[in-house]
Formats: sequence, C-alpha cells, structure tokens
Amino acid sequence: MQLGRVVGQVVATQKDDTLQGKTMLVIQPLDKNGGDYGRTVVAVDGVGAGVGERVYCCRGKEASLVWYPDQVVPTECSIVGIVDKVYVE
Repeated sequence: MQLGRVVGQVVATQKDDTLQGKTMLVIQPLDKNGGDYGRTVVAVDGVGAGVGERVYCCRGKEASLVWYPDQVVPTECSIVGIVDKVYVE
C-alpha cells in the first residue's frame, strides 16, 4: 500500500462497463514525510475520497480485489482508505 494525496479527478465518456458509476481520481504519491514522491497515478475510488484528502492505495493485482466478489474491475490502483493522521517515529 502507498500513501497519496488526491490532486484531481478523471472524467471519461468511454470506459469499461465495470467502471460505470465509479469515480477515478488522480493521486500524487507521498513519501514518509508527506512530500511528493514520483509521478501521479489514476486510481479507482472505493471510499468516497475527494480532492485534497490524503488516502492510501493498493496497487497491482491486489487493486482489483477491493471490488471482489461483486465485480472484477480492471484497475492497477484503488483507493482503499482516507487517512486521518500519520505518525512517523
């Protein structure tokens, strides 16, 4: 899993049927100190996150398991939580 910040939303008029009704958001990955880390990614939102919120995401094969067993969604990144606080020792 990886921490990120929602920086935008994707609007697609044509998409896979299993993505109908699902929100796609642009995520800026964050490092352990909360700074930007790497390039932005598009994630399917599973929790109702909004622009400016910190989130944690699943990437790779596991990203589609968020929707299982109801659906198999073709995604490489899914938002699985909204982060309230981060503690680093």
